[in-house]
Amino acid sequence: MRKLPGILWNSFRMALQELKVNKLRTFLSLFGITIGIFCIISVLATVGSLENKIQDDVQSLGSNSIYIDKWEYLNDSNYPWWKFVNRPVPKYNEVAFIKAKSTLAEYTSYVNSITTKVLYNDNELSNTPIYGVSEDFNKIQKIEIAYGRYMTDAEFLRGTPSIVIGFENAELLFGEAARAVGKEISVDKKKLRIAGVIAKQGQSLGGSPYDYDHCLIYSYRLFASCYNANATYLDPYIIVKAKSDVPSTALSDELRGVMRQLRKLKPKEEDNFALNDINMFSEQVSGFFGTVNIGGWAIAGLSLIVGAFGVANIMFVTVRERTSQIGLKKAVGAKSNIILTEFLLESAFLCILGGVFGLLLVWVLTIIASAIFPFAITIAPGIVVLAFTICIVLGVLAGIIPASIAARMNPVEAIRSK
Repeated sequence: MRKLPGILWNSFRMALQELKVNKLRTFLSLFGITIGIFCIISVLATVGSLENKIQDDVQSLGSNSIYIDKWEYLNDSNYPWWKFVNRPVPKYNEVAFIKAKSTLAEYTSYVNSITTKVLYNDNELSNTPIYGVSEDFNKIQKIEIAYGRYMTDAEFLRGTPSIVIGFENAELLFGEAARAVGKEISVDKKKLRIAGVIAKQGQSLGGSPYDYDHCLIYSYRLFASCYNANATYLDPYIIVKAKSDVPSTALSDELRGVMRQLRKLKPKEEDNFALNDINMFSEQVSGFFGTVNIGGWAIAGLSLIVGAFGVANIMFVTVRERTSQIGLKKAVGAKSNIILTEFLLESAFLCILGGVFGLLLVWVLTIIASAIFPFAITIAPGIVVLAFTICIVLGVLAGIIPASIAARMNPVEAIRSK
């Protein structure tokens, strides 16, 4: 064990000397390792960061939640579209029935929406989404208030004209988002007072139906007093969040029975509602990105194989050039396993150098890409550990044959060679 630090240092020094003396040859041989590690780290980092962003956007719909709608969001059953159209939409009074009958639901909220114009003095915003929601909505959704407050239970109960506004809309109307709190705006000729401003959310990549940066959130009773909540052009739905220890599949099974009882469907009648499980979206996202990762590994694998052959070639040449030195070492008592270990470590260090260059390239790429894409690309520590583990394994595999040849040399014949 006391010899190991010396062997490590000597192997590292010889690897650097090889790089210094034969720059072009070593660079070309290590280029495959560099590209392979670059592909692995860049693909895993980019795909991982993108998946995390999309998963966060999907979970913003309400983790472990079921969306009760007349539409199936995935429509895996190839159900005819005209049957979807003819289904009844969820009603606000169905929320109370679900709360009373469901034992697995923690929160239940009704959601309706419309787009319209918003006015404040001479400023006008068009196509602004308005969400009319019931009391539990902010307990299912991740709504952080930057300034002011969310609506109170009393405001939900009475339908008072108090609302919360999206961050970017507040900036567009008032210059600074914080100035929006307490101000009155006009929406479809109705005066509304802003109770709070939603914290800035940023761009969504997961197909979220909520544009919190540009929206207004009403209590449902306020929404129903301003618009015809039963209009056919609206598309309301109900969100049900499961209790913390309840899987969404169990909640979905229970809700199917509750909804069939609510809609008074006979045993042989098909469902006239859809239960959309948000967890199914997360599983589909994970499956898709798993396939993308496989493609990245395939590309990286080819580069790594080419790089491994290059490193093996360097080690064969190195053994040939140092044959007399190997003979001298063995003549003065160096054991075969010491010679073997030195060359294996030198091969591994060469691969690690190629990996370091690949990591540096990826680091530069993440800085550039993070400035372009609407999400930050980060290199997880686990990816770096994986990359260098691959380098060490490749180095050992690439150097095992030339190192074995060196370890088996006859010291007398090796000293005589030139």
